[in-house]
Amino acid sequence: MPERADEFSDLSFSEAPKIVVKPPGPKARELLEKQKEVDSRAVYYPIVIPTAWEAGKGATLRDVDGNVYIDFMSGISVLNVGHTNPRVVEAVKRQLDKLTHALDIPTPERIRFIEKLVQIAPAGLKGNSRVLFGGPTGSDAVEGALKIAKFNTKRHTFLAFHGAYHGMTSGALAVTSKRAFRSGNLPLIPDVHFAPYAYCYRCAFGKEYPECGMQCARYVEYLFNDPESGLTDPAGIIVEPIQGEGGFITPPDGFLKELRRICDENKVVMIVDEIQSGFGRAGKMFACEYEDITPDVVTIAKAVGGIGIPLSGCIIKKTLDTWDPGGHLGTFRGNVLACVAGLEAINFTLEKGLVERSAREGAHMLKRLEDLQQETKSIGEVRGKGLMVAAEFVEDKKTKKPAVELVKRIHAKCFERGVIVWKAGHWPNVIRFLPPLVITREHIDKGLDVFSEAVKDAEREL
Repeated sequence: MPERADEFSDLSFSEAPKIVVKPPGPKARELLEKQKEVDSRAVYYPIVIPTAWEAGKGATLRDVDGNVYIDFMSGISVLNVGHTNPRVVEAVKRQLDKLTHALDIPTPERIRFIEKLVQIAPAGLKGNSRVLFGGPTGSDAVEGALKIAKFNTKRHTFLAFHGAYHGMTSGALAVTSKRAFRSGNLPLIPDVHFAPYAYCYRCAFGKEYPECGMQCARYVEYLFNDPESGLTDPAGIIVEPIQGEGGFITPPDGFLKELRRICDENKVVMIVDEIQSGFGRAGKMFACEYEDITPDVVTIAKAVGGIGIPLSGCIIKKTLDTWDPGGHLGTFRGNVLACVAGLEAINFTLEKGLVERSAREGAHMLKRLEDLQQETKSIGEVRGKGLMVAAEFVEDKKTKKPAVELVKRIHAKCFERGVIVWKAGHWPNVIRFLPPLVITREHIDKGLDVFSEAVKDAEREL
C-alpha cells in the first residue's frame, strides 16, 4: 500500500533543494550591489545569506536566479504557517478592500483576534488576561512589558539572563546580554542585573544536572535574599522559556517553576518572552506550557502576524492592566491586516494540528541530529523542543572549545547546496533549525541530508 502523501506537500516547491546556478547568481549579485548603494550599513542578513529572494512557498524559497531552497529558518520563526500560506493570504486580500488602518478604534477583526489570543493564552492567563498591542517588532512588545512591570510595582530594576536576547531598542537592549549589541550604545536604562541561565551544557557553576540541585535557580534566589547582592527590589524578571539567540538553550524541567515561585515570594512581575518560541514553534502553543506556569506577562511577535505582517504585543494578567487611557500609545498598535492574518494563522494552526505536528517532526529532527552527533566529532550537544532545535559545535568534546570557524563553513555549505539554516549561540557556534511548521517529512530529511554532508565536509577541511 503506497504511503499517504503529506497534506502539506502542495504548499511548498516540491523540487527543493535545487541549485541551477551557484549562489549568488548574476541577478542576485546585481541586487546585492544596488542594496549596498542605497540601503543602510546596518543591513546584516545578506552578508551571511548573500542572495535575493523572488518567491516563498510553504517551507521553501526561490531566489531571483531560479535556485530553490529548503527553509530551515522561517524568517527567524516568523512564518510558522509557511510562506504565503494560501488561507492567510486570501483572508488578508479580502480585508484589503475593506479597511487597513484603524489606530485603537475597534474593528470586528481586532476584537475577534484579541478574543482568540486570550483563548489560547498559557495556563491561568486563559480567560483572565488582556492584550496590549505594541508597535511592529518584538522589541516594542518588550518595551511595553517593561513599562507594565515598572508602572505596577513602582520599581525600575530588572533581572535578565546570560544569553538573553529581547530586542534592539533601548529598553529591550538593556535586558539583552550580548556584549557586541550593547557596546557602543551605552548607557541604556539603568539597574539591569544578569544571572546565569540554565545552560546545562556549559553550567556557569561547573555542576552536572540533576545533581546540581538547579544551582542557577538557587543563585537567583540568593540575589533576592542577600541584602549585599546589589539587586534592589526588582520590578520584574524577564526570561525566554527557550533562549533564541543564545543558542536554543533549553532549560531542565523545573527552572521556570522556580522562577515563578521566586517572583511570587518577592512580588515581582514575571515576563516570559515567547517572541521566538510561541505559536506552536516549540511543540506547545507557548513553550512555557511545558511547565504549566502562569506568567504575568507574555510577549508575542514574529509568528503572531501570520505571514510576516509586522505585529507585536503582550498578553497580560487583568490585574496588571492599570494604565489610564493613553498610558501606552502607538500608531500601528493592532494593525487591522495583521489582526486578520494572525487570527487566520491561529485557526489554521489549530485546525491542522500544527502544534502536535511541531512536536512530532521536531522529535524526528532531534533524533536525526543525535545520530549525526555520534557519527561526527564536532557536535557537542543537540537540544531543543518541537521545531526549535539546534546543534552546538565544538573543536573538542572534552574542552568544549567553541568551533566558530567550523560553523561558518557549515552555514555557507548548506546555503550553497540549497538549505537555509541560521547561526546562534554565545560565540556563535550553534546551528539552529526552525522550519515552518508545515514542512513535510520529505523536506526535513532532504534538508538534514544536506546538512549532514556539509558537517562532514567542513570537518574534513579543518
